Amino acid sequence: FLLAFVTNSKEITSPTLTGMYEYCVKNGLNGLFSDAFALGGIGDVPAWGFLFVFNFFALLIYWWPGEVKYGPLTPTGHKPDYMDNGVAHCALSTFIFLGGAYLGWWDLGVIFDHFAPVVGALNFFGLVFCLFLYFKGMHFPSTADSGTSGSGFIFDYYWGAELYPRICGVDVKKFVNCRFSMSFWMLAGVSFSYRSYTMHNKVDPGIVLCALSQFIYLVKFFIWEIGYMRSIDIIVDRAGFYETWGCLVWVPSVYTLHTRILVHSPSNFSWPVAFFIFAVGLAGVGLNYWADAQRMMFREQNAKCKIWGKDPVYIKAEYKALNRETGKVETHKSLLLASGFWGIARHFQYLWELTAAWSWGILAMGTQNGALPCFYAFFLTILLIDRAKRDEKKCLLKYGDYYKEYMKIVRYKIIPFIY
Repeated sequence: FLLAFVTNSKEITSPTLTGMYEYCVKNGLNGLFSDAFALGGIGDVPAWGFLFVFNFFALLIYWWPGEVKYGPLTPTGHKPDYMDNGVAHCALSTFIFLGGAYLGWWDLGVIFDHFAPVVGALNFFGLVFCLFLYFKGMHFPSTADSGTSGSGFIFDYYWGAELYPRICGVDVKKFVNCRFSMSFWMLAGVSFSYRSYTMHNKVDPGIVLCALSQFIYLVKFFIWEIGYMRSIDIIVDRAGFYETWGCLVWVPSVYTLHTRILVHSPSNFSWPVAFFIFAVGLAGVGLNYWADAQRMMFREQNAKCKIWGKDPVYIKAEYKALNRETGKVETHKSLLLASGFWGIARHFQYLWELTAAWSWGILAMGTQNGALPCFYAFFLTILLIDRAKRDEKKCLLKYGDYYKEYMKIVRYKIIPFIY
């Protein structure tokens, strides 16, 4: 609510920390929070209507045909399946959003114009939906990877009661995390850029290139979507407040913040300066994709491939999982890649993701917007450092001495020679 108020309220003199401070001095801290909530509330009719249409089309595209691929086997013997149609979703959702605006069904600036009530509606829905997911996980789970953590209702509501919930055949994590959250972020940049142009009657290089870089990053995400469905967000984090509310509310509010700030307060960068920052960020996006694609290719080809022109270095690891058909615990094998990008650092792809994130923040800082545009990049830095720690804890529990051997070969976590 607060971030939406700062960037979208006409009462704030500028969408910056200074603007927020000045409003707080004039109206008091209580006034700031009460006015922020009043702007978003629980949404309004246009906001709920927009979300209905947005998710209706996303649900239709969800069933677009594609190759069936699988996530990793869980300790209870469940192997989640997914339709690999992320690229089709990306293309069709963009076409529908632009085509609908062209036909006059909605204004291209609709996401910015109704942003605060949309966040209000998402917050209300997210809180209720997480309660539903808790009840479902406790009483009607989709798989055996469910149930209480033993830490009480509050923690179970926060963390979730189910790892792979599905509703009428729709995978909740895939739909919420990818088809809504990432799509909203991707199309928001288009909407914000258009509203900036109509508001100022000129093109701001900062917002255009910031939005374009994020759009390319998210196209990359949908190309790699199956890889994401095998990441720690999906295979470890349950569908609770932390993840599901986060994707419904936190991602739309925070991940679009830097671009949203530029609508009311343009960067004032020249095209050469903005393009240089954009190029650095684009390099980060490209290298991030290359690293992810390298590991995915290695896994799908079962190590029968070349990494940077050489045979891959890897460790054959073993782990145990339950066979649901026989009821017996069986030993399975997995390959840990230790060459290419994955021989430089165990989470080297995070460095390139952070390069892109900080480039977006710097583009949005411009000449007058202060530090607030870098909030997302700062948050992501903390998130990825924590994610690397959690991922390694999971791998040590799963692979034991095999992963310790891998850590000896690949010594650094994210940044070579530093961390």
